[in-house]
Amino acid sequence: METTAREFNQNASRILAAAERGERITVTKNGRPVAILSPVGDQDVAPYPTDPMGEDDEAPVFRGGSAVDWAAGRGEYLQGFGA
Repeated sequence: METTAREFNQNASRILAAAERGERITVTKNGRPVAILSPVGDQDVAPYPTDPMGEDDEAPVFRGGSAVDWAAGRGEYLQGFGA
């Protein structure tokens, strides 16, 4: 089965029901395939993502510390949040 992104948006429950019945659905946008929906079947699927989304060297790193450490450095922590 093939459907457009717009059709999928408007008929998601019907299309997902088709996948549940075993159909494989290709979703297209502007005439080109952008996604494939397929039934889960017997695949072992985690209830939540288990792999990282990727490395981000710019992301702040928070480390534990005592209340004294927090009080002394809170300006530094808050500065990272635009305060």
